[in-house]
Amino acid sequence: MGAPKKPASRSQAWFGRDGKQGFYYRSWLKSAGHPHDMFDGRPVIGICNTWSELTPCNGHFRELAEHVKRGIYEAGGFPLEFPVMSLGETQMRPTAMLFRNLVSMDVEESIRANPIDAVVLLMGCDKTTPALLMGAASVDLPTIGISGGPSLSGNWRGHPLGSGTGVIQMSEMVRAGELSQPDFNEAEACMQRSKGSCMTMGTASTMASMVEALGMSLPENAAIPAVDSRRYRLAQLSGRRIVQMVREDQRMSRVLTRQAFENAIRVNAAIGGSTNAVIHLLALAGRIGVDLKLDDWDRLGSKLPCLLNLKPSGQYLMEDFFYAGGLPALMREMAEHLHLDAATVSGNTIGENIADAPCWNRDVIRPLSEPFKPEAGIAVLRGNLAPDGAVIKPSAASPQLLRHRGRAVVFENIEDLHARIDDEQLDIDASCVMVLKNCGPRGYPGMAEVGNMPLPPKLLRQGVTDMVRISDARMSGTAYGTVVLHTSPEAAAGGPLALVRNGDFIELDVPGRRLHLDISDEEMAARRAQWQEPPRPARGWYKLYVDHVQQAHLGADLDILVGGSGDAVPRDSH
Repeated sequence: MGAPKKPASRSQAWFGRDGKQGFYYRSWLKSAGHPHDMFDGRPVIGICNTWSELTPCNGHFRELAEHVKRGIYEAGGFPLEFPVMSLGETQMRPTAMLFRNLVSMDVEESIRANPIDAVVLLMGCDKTTPALLMGAASVDLPTIGISGGPSLSGNWRGHPLGSGTGVIQMSEMVRAGELSQPDFNEAEACMQRSKGSCMTMGTASTMASMVEALGMSLPENAAIPAVDSRRYRLAQLSGRRIVQMVREDQRMSRVLTRQAFENAIRVNAAIGGSTNAVIHLLALAGRIGVDLKLDDWDRLGSKLPCLLNLKPSGQYLMEDFFYAGGLPALMREMAEHLHLDAATVSGNTIGENIADAPCWNRDVIRPLSEPFKPEAGIAVLRGNLAPDGAVIKPSAASPQLLRHRGRAVVFENIEDLHARIDDEQLDIDASCVMVLKNCGPRGYPGMAEVGNMPLPPKLLRQGVTDMVRISDARMSGTAYGTVVLHTSPEAAAGGPLALVRNGDFIELDVPGRRLHLDISDEEMAARRAQWQEPPRPARGWYKLYVDHVQQAHLGADLDILVGGSGDAVPRDSH
């Protein structure tokens, strides 16, 4: 008996057909000018594109896709580009995070419903990266990621200006009366000088680094500037590689292993990455079936140093990081903390990818023996105010505030904050703890990046630059401060945060990993008995989201989306 017949490629369930069905599937694609031999069994590669003029970070993705196609054609594949909803962090309300899970559904169902053997993910602005990875993971075909890359370094009046970080700094100066509004307006065009995502270590650059650290992209993906020709070279090489990945049947599940997630957590510490990576990697792990927990972030990464001198924690910008050697050079420096045998989409292991990576600037990428900051990873806090956990980024916080006890000044929602924060009569001083409620997954809805609350102008004028702030919200990766985030359960789900009142005392002990509301259990129970759940949305995506979203410590995915349905070919449509 001979060897069993190798099953036909997935796309051949559409194109390798005789009769009416094959005619349908091939004929309409032939309207684009494709010759018949394009349907002869060669790998069909879907290019998942998040281009949109409403998402300036991804504004160059049409050109990027053309270079991917070049590589696919060169390797003998058949590229077919398709759009999915694009998430622009800078424009979308109430928050792009509300739509991350929706886009993941768009990606998953678009891949599964179409004659696709493998997929290339074009992702840039913050939430497009986790959304595309999550959706593709639930199908588990051979997949490669290409990030759009950071924009060119900002510069205003001879000084470097970083995406987001500069806005936060200068807006506080305007509120304190130290910078005029015309000067503030002038800086707008000086910050974002090209297409591409934030050039600080915000969430976009963090997630691009996570893609590379997970092994889901070719080396150098994280830091090549968006408008650098080498970004297009990477796209073309990725197009070639994805065709070979089909022939090797190298699916996402062979790359996204427990080892890969542990590498990513450790790399996030070494780059001073965004707290948003926590929630996105937890959700991605849930899709691919890796048992990753919130406490893994603290256990694996919190004691590791930051090696990267980059805004908002440091001095330089992503363009400088690339010139210094990029993520391969940084990962080589911390190699002793990595699983070097972890697989990557390049066909080589992580260790092989970084073995010869040079570092060209030791002021940007510090050696492990002389780190930029010690113990720079994410710290996970627990206590009666956060029984399921909360997170803080110690490297972005003021050291003197990492242990602090203060009187709570409570804002019930974002509107309450905006209405009162500039009030000169607000009863607040520098020792107080600012508390913001109802900004979590259900409460906003979507868990907006409002956790780094602005400080009251009357304190800014006194020279106060930081205060302890606690919320169930997220914070932009470009932000900084002693900010406790992702408090779980959130206020809108009846978490203890909902029960905090003005005048309560709160204890923050980051070294002790403790977040405590200083009231008795009896008082807590009495307040809980009086709490009423906020009304839920009546229809549409908002209703589906609020009814099914999980809490932050689980990744804020929808409960109905955890896991995957694989790449099964659906029944015919004709």
